[in-house]
Amino acid sequence: MTHLLLIRHAEAEANVRHIVGGVRGDTGLTPRGVSQAERLRDRLAATGEIAADVLLASSFRRAQQTAEILAPALGLPVVLDDELQELRPGEADGLSLGEAIARYGIPDFAHHPERPVSPGGESWAGFMARVAAALTRIAETHEGRTVVVVTHGGVVDGAFVHFLRLGAGGYLPAQFATRHASLTHWQRRPRFDGTTAWHLLGFNDATHLADVDGPRRIPWEALARPRGRTA
Repeated sequence: MTHLLLIRHAEAEANVRHIVGGVRGDTGLTPRGVSQAERLRDRLAATGEIAADVLLASSFRRAQQTAEILAPALGLPVVLDDELQELRPGEADGLSLGEAIARYGIPDFAHHPERPVSPGGESWAGFMARVAAALTRIAETHEGRTVVVVTHGGVVDGAFVHFLRLGAGGYLPAQFATRHASLTHWQRRPRFDGTTAWHLLGFNDATHLADVDGPRRIPWEALARPRGRTA
């Protein structure tokens, strides 16, 4: 069986400053985001619940930084993958959301999924196709292994679109609202008819963030499962 654990990056400066966060606009995590990633690292280190074989990350700074914080708990190096990036914004990159909307309008993914968000950027449909291709490649390359992927909310959305075959153009009227530094767990396993299928085992697991804004820490050592199990 193949396990794919998708982790959304922790809170980023672009999120709180409302900046279009492509290569230029992504300046990394906020101090709170660093704490979020550290909480997840501490959970994984104490519980050993994810026996990962590979640690991949989007090459956008906020995901790379999150992965670097988590890496010691998994005992793995971070392998960057450009195809795990969030939707590529093109000329809007680095602008405030207000400036981007004033120049290029509000993207209408529902009615125009093929339209780029700004010149040189991706369309929603193109983004979903890229995510589907990346996840297919990763699953085939690492068949039978446990892969941790530190990425973005849009890529988590894309996994639902791809694995569940949802909607032409990949635009969903309902949003998943994936939390920062949360875990989403997919498993591909055999079916009764001899084929394989993806099963969603967990979504938006952010239990480790319950103490992120308080002085007390969750006692993960006392709550730990036996080591060597995958979440």
